[in-house]
Amino acid sequence: MSTVQQLPRREPAPDFDRPDAEPAEFKLLALDIDPRQVASDMGDLAARVRSLMSLQQQTVLQLPLGGGFFDAVVTAGGPQAYAAVAVLDEVQRTSAEQPDACGPVIHDPVRDLYVWLVPPGTSEQWSAHRYSLCLGRPHHIALPATTDTEPPGPYWLRSFRGDRLVPPTALRQQLDQFKPGPPPHETLLASVLSTIS
Repeated sequence: MSTVQQLPRREPAPDFDRPDAEPAEFKLLALDIDPRQVASDMGDLAARVRSLMSLQQQTVLQLPLGGGFFDAVVTAGGPQAYAAVAVLDEVQRTSAEQPDACGPVIHDPVRDLYVWLVPPGTSEQWSAHRYSLCLGRPHHIALPATTDTEPPGPYWLRSFRGDRLVPPTALRQQLDQFKPGPPPHETLLASVLSTIS
């Protein structure tokens, strides 16, 4: 038995004279946008869109920190840093979620570093910290492809998801508790961060 039913159709009267439609008219609008009105962090929008498309196409992505995406907190790796990840998994998890709810974390096993992606602007509020370094503008980061979830090379210890970043206050508390070391050094990180993958 068919569940498709023909809808009733109303036939026009035989003497109905349908008027011709007017031709479509398209107007070209000239938009004069003052470059000073463009937000400072939107000047490189095309480059950012191309970068995000690269990430979806499973290639390495170079992305500027700060702006509208994220900042990065860098710590040593090891068991103490992983313990902080496990606690943050619990902090961020809701009842129906997967166990890896911490927020995006990259592990670079060669340098034994964890890179925690935190909300943009965190670097401006992150005071000096013994076990971490928070970077924003003007630094760049090379993100591994989204399919890189294990070594060799840098990989996503916790996946890059569109619905969350690592909460900086909770992260700082866990770093104070677990004390991952040795502490990262800013000079080394400035040269390494953009080549992490």
